[in-house]
Amino acid sequence: MSEPAPVYGRSKSMIGMIHVQALPSTPFGALEIDRIASRAAEEGRILAQAGFDAIIIENMHDRPYVHAQHGPETTAAMTRVALAVLDAVDVPLGVQILSGGNHEALAVAQSSGAAFIRCENFVFSHVADEGLLERAEAGPLLRYRKQIGAEHVQVFCDIKKKHASHAITADVSLAQTAEAAEFFGADGLIVTGTATGKATDPSDVAEAHGASRLPILVGSGVEPASVGPLFKHADALIVGSWIKREGFWANDPDPARCRELITEADRVRG
Repeated sequence: MSEPAPVYGRSKSMIGMIHVQALPSTPFGALEIDRIASRAAEEGRILAQAGFDAIIIENMHDRPYVHAQHGPETTAAMTRVALAVLDAVDVPLGVQILSGGNHEALAVAQSSGAAFIRCENFVFSHVADEGLLERAEAGPLLRYRKQIGAEHVQVFCDIKKKHASHAITADVSLAQTAEAAEFFGADGLIVTGTATGKATDPSDVAEAHGASRLPILVGSGVEPASVGPLFKHADALIVGSWIKREGFWANDPDPARCRELITEADRVRG
């Protein structure tokens, strides 16, 4: 099996997560969009200066989530944030809109110049904390990508997504899910733990790597001690919790933690 292409910048990439402050239209929204965008840009500078190869923005503070019912105000606000971050840093940017806002994320990426999106529920159904995600996203999403001329925007897909029950698809292994996602046109596969900040099992990463020629990304629970074991089979690590103050996703980035993690990644990468 041939080695997958590098995700961003190098064969083993580090991707830092910006959890965008709650948007004005959401239950915990308290800031105006200009302030939200400027805070995201500031976080982007911290991540880029620490040495992250790419950055992704995600609206995790918009809880409780609605699934695939996002108004134009969400797309507009996330576009404003994406443009602010891209103006502040010189690394590739990704977009995720929770929950199931994959068409919106593609539109944000296309209009802002972002390079990739993160998509949950790409193949198979899930029962998530926001409800039943009954329709796989792959077919409609990739048709929409072609329709708007965004084929250059990569779609990295969670398999066996976190914050979800997999009892309905318990007879479908992680390897089979990886194979299905590749067959349906994913550009990369994201393997995670059970929830945000929860460790990803290296054996799951190895299983996905053995089943697919696509790049394998780790999507939760990365810390300095796990970088080496995860990079044995992963092509990129997405980090959004350990790099925050006290290792909690909702806090501001801690520059010292960011540098510590990148220092360990550099050591592992050799």
